[in-house]
Amino acid sequence: MIHTLLLLITLATAFAAHAQNNVPLAPLVANTNAPWRVGVASAVITPAQPMWMAGYASRTNVSQGKAQDLFVKALALDDGAGGRLVIVTMDLIGVPRSLRKNLETRLLAAHQLRPENFLLNASHTHCGPEFRVGHTPADDGAFGPTQPSASYGAGLEEKVLQVIGAALTNAAPARTGYSHARCGVAMNRRLPNGTNYQNSPYPDGPIDHSVPVLRVEGADGKLRAVLFGYACHNTTLGFYQFCGDYAGFAQQYLEADHPGATALFLTGCGGDQNPYPRGTLDLAQRHGRSLATAVEAALLPKPRVLTGPLRAAFAEIELPYATAPGREEFERRLLSKDKYEVQHATRMLAALKQDGQLPEKYPYPVQVVRFGNELTLVALGGETVVDYSLRLKRELAGPASAVGAAGMAVWVSGYSNDVMAYIPSERVLREGGYEGGGAMRFSTTHPGPWAAGVEERIVAKVRELDRGLR
Repeated sequence: MIHTLLLLITLATAFAAHAQNNVPLAPLVANTNAPWRVGVASAVITPAQPMWMAGYASRTNVSQGKAQDLFVKALALDDGAGGRLVIVTMDLIGVPRSLRKNLETRLLAAHQLRPENFLLNASHTHCGPEFRVGHTPADDGAFGPTQPSASYGAGLEEKVLQVIGAALTNAAPARTGYSHARCGVAMNRRLPNGTNYQNSPYPDGPIDHSVPVLRVEGADGKLRAVLFGYACHNTTLGFYQFCGDYAGFAQQYLEADHPGATALFLTGCGGDQNPYPRGTLDLAQRHGRSLATAVEAALLPKPRVLTGPLRAAFAEIELPYATAPGREEFERRLLSKDKYEVQHATRMLAALKQDGQLPEKYPYPVQVVRFGNELTLVALGGETVVDYSLRLKRELAGPASAVGAAGMAVWVSGYSNDVMAYIPSERVLREGGYEGGGAMRFSTTHPGPWAAGVEERIVAKVRELDRGLR
């Protein structure tokens, strides 16, 4: 018992010293197979004027200042053999499809970056601006005449282009490595209640507490960038100030503890996960510190060196909707006492009048990136539930003997390239509830839940793209 206590004290002391930059990071072995060049850049994207805020339909007013700045950041990786990837992280509610498509055209022209060569990810903070076309938090279903949503969206596109260009320009020789730790902030939020599932803490539900970390060191051995992920909604807060929530604070703390380094957050499959407890700025800061501490822990051991080559693939698949209600049903819903059901029915009836029919499917983005035989990064669109992360990490790792003693590391992110809706697993779709289809009533374009088979369609495409990169 005494020996164990002394060991714990020793480890705690060593970690505290490391957090104060008194102990060097475990060094990376020189990368001889792929001479990496890595660049990083960031820019503030906090709105300069009050705006409607994203994430909660119940808000009734515009923003009232800021608790913290919001950022867009870019990490550009080049393996020295033609393989390139730019990862863009944003302290925003989501990635609009229009932003992704506009950037595909502009980045190809400006930097010869093909669609598979860049990844857009949103932290899903619920304390950022509402700027997506067609998303309206106002009760009347329309933005006010002074709402600066459109101009903010246009300015955001330019900021993203600027940080990508800057990251590509300042790329320099670097070494890269992967490691991971764990953080206990997230808890499943789909509490069974008879045949229903309510949004409440559910400690027995599935979780993914892994904190994957990609670290970048310059030729001098100093930490230049750290990209880290976590599978949890960014919903500690719901007030009227701009803030990156726990993910924003985690980035802030890491950059303060490692001067000169840029911290980037890649949201995982947290569609059915919440940070608990929640509700105050102090809790958001505490959760941010917990996540930053987990990243620090991941930086302590010797990482898995990433040697390349860097290969990437991107595709869109068609996700069909379940059969939508008819015009008569939507007209009946206009009489509902639920204002959100009325708003959805109104939008669907308008679409029927304009187009004669409702959409039957949606183009869903899937992206896979392989760093040699060391790491596979999967980026999925929408608010994916945690089942996707758990399944893909299990299925893509492969036998340890095929890729080394530790097997292939697998990192799965959601909220990437287009955040259009919740993406339930087959289990969650069958169970129903908010993530299973109930949230679709807040949409301006989705007529209803996804059709059965959504999980298999997505996983099949991931596996297909992964096989093509081997």
